[in-house]
Amino acid sequence: MEFADLIKTPKLDGVFLHDPLQANATVEGTLCITGHHLLLSARQENSQELWLLHKNIDSVEKKPSMGQNIVLGGTITLKCKDLRIISLEIKYAKEFFNVAASLEALSAIQNPELDYPFFYRPMYSILEDGYTMFRPELEFAKLINGVGAMGGISSPNVANIAICLPSTSCISVGATAGSSNSIVGIPHPLQNGFALDAAAALTVGGATMILPSCEWRLTNINKDFSVCPTYGATLIVPKAITDEQVALSATFRDGGRFPMLSYRHENGATLMRSSQPLSIQGIKRCRADEAILNLVLGRSKKGFIVDTWGKGKSNTETDLHYSQWKKVNRSIGNVSSPASILDSYAKLIEACNDIGCSTDKWLSRLENSGWMSLVLNSLNASCVVAQCLDQEGSPVLVHGAKGLDSTLIVTSLVQIILNPDCRTVRGLQALIEREWIQAGHPFASRHRYACYTPHQTRNKNSGATFVLFLDCIYQLFTQFPCSFEFSTQLLILLFEHSYFSQYGTFLCDSEKERHDLKIHTRTTSLWSYLNRPDVLQTLLNPLYEPNANVIWPSVAPISLELWGELYLRWVVDQRSLISNMAQIQELVTREKELRTQVLKLRKQALELSQDVSTLMNHHAESA
Repeated sequence: MEFADLIKTPKLDGVFLHDPLQANATVEGTLCITGHHLLLSARQENSQELWLLHKNIDSVEKKPSMGQNIVLGGTITLKCKDLRIISLEIKYAKEFFNVAASLEALSAIQNPELDYPFFYRPMYSILEDGYTMFRPELEFAKLINGVGAMGGISSPNVANIAICLPSTSCISVGATAGSSNSIVGIPHPLQNGFALDAAAALTVGGATMILPSCEWRLTNINKDFSVCPTYGATLIVPKAITDEQVALSATFRDGGRFPMLSYRHENGATLMRSSQPLSIQGIKRCRADEAILNLVLGRSKKGFIVDTWGKGKSNTETDLHYSQWKKVNRSIGNVSSPASILDSYAKLIEACNDIGCSTDKWLSRLENSGWMSLVLNSLNASCVVAQCLDQEGSPVLVHGAKGLDSTLIVTSLVQIILNPDCRTVRGLQALIEREWIQAGHPFASRHRYACYTPHQTRNKNSGATFVLFLDCIYQLFTQFPCSFEFSTQLLILLFEHSYFSQYGTFLCDSEKERHDLKIHTRTTSLWSYLNRPDVLQTLLNPLYEPNANVIWPSVAPISLELWGELYLRWVVDQRSLISNMAQIQELVTREKELRTQVLKLRKQALELSQDVSTLMNHHAESA
C-alpha cells in the first residue's frame, strides 16, 4: 500500500482552523496532508500552526454545510488522543469529503511498519542508545543487589559503575556507547544459567563494596517466546528452579505469565508478579508453581498473594497447596476488562470538556465517571503491598486476570513508594521499561483507541491503564513535591508518546513483536531523546531534594487532586501555571547562587581572620 493511494487531496488553500474550546481562535491557511502528518499554516509570523500526527487522531466527525439540499462544504472535527479538539472548515464539497476520507484512512492504518517511527530520522546525534540503557540483565543485577537507590546505577550523576560478577567480565554501566567505559565482555543476555549467586563487587569511583549474595539466575528458556509470548527473552528465576519447572509453572498460569521477580526491597523481601492460575477442569495444582513461591518465601513464615482483579472475578491459588501464603483482595475498581478503565477515562474527559455546566453537575459527572475511584483504589492496593514488603518483611505476589494491567500498576507504584531511585528521571524510565514495556503491556492494542472513540466502536482490548498509572504518580507528586527529580511535564510527555510518537519505544504489544519487527535497530528510542542534556533540563523539578525515605501517601479521598494540567490543558488557560513554575525556577536558581556566594564570602572571611591572627602574633613577638 502506498500513502499516496489514501491521500485524495494533498494540498488545499483557504481552510479555516477552529478551536471549539477557545473563542476567537480561528486561523485561515493552507492544509497539507502527508503520509504521517496533517499540516496547516497561515504562512505568517506569530500565527497559529497545526502540525498533527495522523496517529494522534482518535475520532473524525463530519458536519456538512447544506444549501438547497446540496452539500457546499463542511466542518471536520478532529478529536485527538492528546485530548485536543480542533475543527477544519472547508468551503467545497469535493475537498470536504476527500480530506475527511483521507484522514479517516490514514489514522486507521494498523500496520506498525507504516507508523512514523520507522520513517523518522533524528536531526541530532544520539548520545545514548535508549534501547541498551535498560538491558534486562543489567536491570536484574540492580534488582537482586539492591543497587540504584539515591545515586545508584540509574542516576545521571554516576559516570561509571561496574558490577563485577563471578566468572564473568566486568559490566560497566552508565557510560555512553563507544566510550572506554562502555559494556565490555558482558555474557550474552540469553546465556542460559548466567548465575547471579555469589557476592558481587560494586565499584563506584574506585571504591569497592561487597554486595550480598542472592539465589537467582538468568535463563533463555523463553528465547523463542514459546513459554510466554508476552514476557521477554531474558528472564530471571530462582537459581534452584529448573527450566522444566519454569515451563510447567507457565502452563498453570493464564498466558504463561509465571511468577517473575519485580522488585527486591532493601530488607530482602521480594515482590513478584504473574497472571492468575488457569481454570482447567481436573487440574487443581502445579507443584512447579508451588516450588517457585516456596523458594521465594526463604526465611519468612508467610507471604501475601494480592489479587487486584477482585474477589470472585478471578481464579486464585488454593489454600491447601499455598498454605504459607495469605490471600488479599485489593481490586482497583469494578472493572470487568481494560476497556472499562477506558470507559471511565472517556466519561472523565467528557466532563472536563463541558465548560458550560454548573458546578454541581460537573462534580456529579466527575464522580459518576469513576476515574478518581480507580486512582484511589490503585494507590490503596499499592500501599497495602508496600506495607507487606517494608513493615512485614514478607514476600508478595501480585496478580489480576492476565497480569497485564492492574498488576503492573500496583507493582510499579509500590517501587515508586519504596525505592527513591524510581523517583528520578532515569529511575522512572527504567521502571517503565522493566515493568511495562519488557513485561508485555500491550501498548499497541490498549492505545489504538482513546477516550473520543465511541464505546461501540472500540474493541475489547482497548484501555487506559497506563494513563491511570501516570495519574497515580501525579497524586504522589502532589503529596511529595520535593521528592521527585522530574516535573509533571515528564508525565505528560510519557502520556503523549505512549499514544503517538516519532519514537519506537511504545510500539507493539510485546517484546516478541518488537523483536520480529527489529524495533531496536529500525527506530529511535524515546529515552535517547529525553536524556539529551538540553531536553532533560526542561523536565527537572526545581524543588527536588533527594529523599531516601519511603513515601507513604494519604489515600483519603480528600487527598486526591484532579490532574488539571493534563485533563484541562486545552480547556483552561495554563499560562499562569507556566509562569508560576518559571518564577519558582528563578527563585531556586537565585537561592543556589546566593548559597554559593555565602560560601565564598565565608571562605574569604576565614582567610582574613587567619591573616589578622598571623599579623597580631607577629606584632606580639616583635614587641
